[in-house]
Amino acid sequence: MVNSTVADLPAINISGLRVVRGGRPVLDDISVRVPRGSITGLLGPSGCGKTTIMRTIIGTQRITGGSVWVFGDDAGARSLRGRIGYVTQSPSVYGDLTVTENIRYFADLSAPASKAARNAAVTHAIEVVGLTGEAGRRAEGLSGGQRGRVSLACALVGEPELLVLDEPTVGLDPVLRVELWRTFADLAAAGTTLLVSSHVMDEAEHCANLILMREGRLVANLSPQQLLDQTGETNMEAAFLALIEGGAAR
Repeated sequence: MVNSTVADLPAINISGLRVVRGGRPVLDDISVRVPRGSITGLLGPSGCGKTTIMRTIIGTQRITGGSVWVFGDDAGARSLRGRIGYVTQSPSVYGDLTVTENIRYFADLSAPASKAARNAAVTHAIEVVGLTGEAGRRAEGLSGGQRGRVSLACALVGEPELLVLDEPTVGLDPVLRVELWRTFADLAAAGTTLLVSSHVMDEAEHCANLILMREGRLVANLSPQQLLDQTGETNMEAAFLALIEGGAAR
């Protein structure tokens, strides 16, 4: 019998999660596992609880019941602070700072290495998100999509093991969306675990694993191919609707 290693354990393990806000259940009995070194899509319509789940994972959302473990520790534990990168729906950048200055600020906070190593990390993060040509521009002069990529670079500069991205492709043109998903694929191939939320079901095709949500409940936790096989559909949106309307097995 082969003993389980750390690499065999999920990056995120959520069991029986419940969140009640204002007397109303926001999440109800959610149990999912997110494997390491891959892209997991958290998909469902706006208001279904995706952001709340992400906040429980990074430890900023009080839970009513159940448990949330990240790399074997309670979500929000001090030991996880340097291991998780979080990108919110709205770009979190300082408008009066340049692209490089924004990213260097987060490098100084998260990377206790030498100055030369931090500078190299900043340059690499800018290259990864495709903003080398904009490195000297102030964030306030960038487009919305570019500011979103600055936020991503700020999260990447500390080289987190887990990257939690809340609807990072919303409002981007199709070309930028494709480029961003290529970046995510490269990060996963290098060993980073990504949890990416979206309300666009077509984006499920870019993911190795799916967590499908509706009205605070788990609809399914499976791979894109399993979703298509279970429903007999040929595209992700139709398959999701089939799960909702036809009650296909999880």
